[in-house]
Amino acid sequence: MSAFNTDERPDVINSPLAAEPVGAYPHARRVGNLLFLSGIGPRERGQKAIPGVTLAEDGTIESYDIKAQTLSVFRNIKHILDAAGSKWENIVDVHVFLTNMKQDFPVFNALYAEHFTHVQATRTTIQIDCLPTPIAVELKIIATID
Repeated sequence: MSAFNTDERPDVINSPLAAEPVGAYPHARRVGNLLFLSGIGPRERGQKAIPGVTLAEDGTIESYDIKAQTLSVFRNIKHILDAAGSKWENIVDVHVFLTNMKQDFPVFNALYAEHFTHVQATRTTIQIDCLPTPIAVELKIIATID
């Protein structure tokens, strides 16, 4: 397996390229041929700035670009899938968390269609009040490993 694994457990996957988790959890866990990704946002590994986000001095979101954030989330997911020995086409289920459904859903949905039409994963999209970091979108993925 090509997983970057700091715990020396073959079922725990951590990508050296995806944004660091913001808590005590791995990027993903493998159970049989299923891969369960933790929620992943648009942050980039080793960076304080978040793609598409402008923060006010007090750390609150001043403005954001949902397209830039969404594309960054997709990159993080790809990094984790690669580290686990899986691939984009193996995604079977997607949970989407948006902080502003009315404003962001049309742009998010168009980007999703561009990247997921050939995948045909099941999907749930919900609006939530906030996320743990100052971001507007997070995805939780289930994929298979060949």
